Amino acid sequence: MAYLIRRIQDEDIPQVLQIDQEAFPTQWPHPTYTSFKHELRNRLARYIVACEKKQDNQGITNQTGQAGDKSFWQKFSLAKLFTPATYASSRSVIPVDQKYIVGYAGFWIMIEEAHLTTIAVRETYRRRGIGELLLISVIDLATQLDARMVTLEVRLSNKSAQSLYERYNFKSAGVRRHYYSDNGEDALIMSTDNITSASFQAQFQRLKELHRQKWGETFAYTLTRS
Repeated sequence: MAYLIRRIQDEDIPQVLQIDQEAFPTQWPHPTYTSFKHELRNRLARYIVACEKKQDNQGITNQTGQAGDKSFWQKFSLAKLFTPATYASSRSVIPVDQKYIVGYAGFWIMIEEAHLTTIAVRETYRRRGIGELLLISVIDLATQLDARMVTLEVRLSNKSAQSLYERYNFKSAGVRRHYYSDNGEDALIMSTDNITSASFQAQFQRLKELHRQKWGETFAYTLTRS
């Protein structure tokens, strides 16, 4: 099974809300269909989803650059798919084999900062490299959108998430006291150095290759209809 990364569409919202409630059961209030749809119209916000896709090698392009028949699929850069006008106005039909969502991520672009607001994976699909794949895609997209750094908040108790972020050169930048409303837990603020720097990109590309080697069946596709 391969996993395709694409821009979210309105019809994905019910599945994304399911994943959100599963991943953050104590969060209150939970987003509704209306509030999430409104968020997708926010010109600062960018959301992506990970979905299952069979590896039939027919008309697909993977992150290694190998391509199948391009008469149906056309490879685009992530940035082109996420310009404000395209992001807000596109209502393309999603092919049947791209409709089952297994994870999603969202961030806001604010001047030169990409602030990661959420990343979540279905419980039955965890520990398959999908969360890391979403993080890689966020960093790639932030770079293409001319961001200089990526920031986030993470629960102080969430050591596994912190370990993943540290691997991708996120560093502690402070604490937000009583940040989480469900239990008053503090949030650790984490931030990257300049993601466009040669040193960051060298390490980032190495980590992407390690991810590819470990999860050889997992590919990140950036596709739209031609």
